[in-house]
This record gives sequence, C-alpha cells and structure tokens, in this order.
Amino acid sequence: MSRKTPLSKNIKRYREKKRLTQEALARKANISYNTIIKLETGGIRDPRMSTIKKVAKALEVSINELLEDD
Repeated sequence: MSRKTPLSKNIKRYREKKRLTQEALARKANISYNTIIKLETGGIRDPRMSTIKKVAKALEVSINELLEDD
C-alpha cells in the first residue's frame, strides 16, 4: 500500500514547478520512469540515497529540500 511522504510530495511539486513530465524527469535523472512514478506515489518507502541525489540534481534542488516536511 502506498502512502504519500514528504519526499513524494516534494518531487511532484518541484517537477511540476519545472514543468517536467515524469518521463522527462526520469530521463534527466537517468533513472527509470517506473521509479519516478513509485517515488511520487509513495510506492518506494526507503529509496536509495543515490536515487534521491539523482532526482535532486535533475530538479536543481538540494537533498534537504526534497526531504523536508512542509
């Protein structure tokens, strides 16, 4: 069962702010499209730090910005 996390909400928020599709973000971060979907829906509860770093770099935000709870 998936549940939204601060990470999943922030990835979606920053992605939409950059006007990127999930597919475009996946390409830019060099990770799979399915991984982006799972990250945004909370399907991956404990992602690897390397994945978080790639997403943060692709979105041009810090890791802390991705992980912070509003």
